Amino acid sequence: MPTRALRTAASGMYAQQVNIEVIANNIANVNTTGFKKNKAEFQDLMYQEVQIHPQTTPTPGIYESSTNKIQVGNGVQTASTQKLFLQGDITATNNQLDIAIQGEGFFQIKKSDGSYVYTRDGSFKINAEGNIVTSGGLILEPELTLGENVLGVSISRDGTFEVREAGGETFVLGNIELVRFMNSGGLKPLGDNLYAETEASDQPVLGTPGESGFGDVHQGYLESSNVDIVEEMISMITAQRAYEMNSKTVKTVEEMMTTANELKRG
Repeated sequence: MPTRALRTAASGMYAQQVNIEVIANNIANVNTTGFKKNKAEFQDLMYQEVQIHPQTTPTPGIYESSTNKIQVGNGVQTASTQKLFLQGDITATNNQLDIAIQGEGFFQIKKSDGSYVYTRDGSFKINAEGNIVTSGGLILEPELTLGENVLGVSISRDGTFEVREAGGETFVLGNIELVRFMNSGGLKPLGDNLYAETEASDQPVLGTPGESGFGDVHQGYLESSNVDIVEEMISMITAQRAYEMNSKTVKTVEEMMTTANELKRG
């Protein structure tokens, strides 16, 4: 039926529209610190069994009627979007409070309501109270508070946080811990480079950087977005071509229906 073809082509156009939106978001965040690109995933829709006209095959003395059935799909739907937590490039900033994670893990961030969120963005700052906070002002957990006499900080790859005071004395203020999940792809993106725990991600596991499968932390570096701009451009061209082909299908079906109506009038 022509209407089935129209619905099928329309579902393809909608799916590719979503695909383009996902790709556009990836490209827009190509310079976002710690950004992880998304990938749209699709599923085919239900199939219908269509009976075609019976064919009569003559045989000696009798006629046998055979009916053929074919399965026709009803198009495509967007199943989900998946975060791809591939490692981004590590770039030097020479800022002593910039920290990059090389490997598995997230920084644990405490919100004002006491709940926790997680990030790969290690561009930390110092607030008015001396706490280490994110660019949005949320506190890094475990909490680290610098005094007024601190001249510099040193962070080792295992997360040991040392401070140097005006008198030349150095001491360990605390340790940076990382969190990892059984299924990082199940985390819920919140914006502001933050993720929230979900049932799909499983419970967070705390650990020391460089141990038990956790990545190392690197002071004076930041993790770049893992978006490959060339790959995204290729995906965009492919999605655009698929959208155009589905649009052409709609036009073809419309022409077929117009022809059929003209035949009926004749």
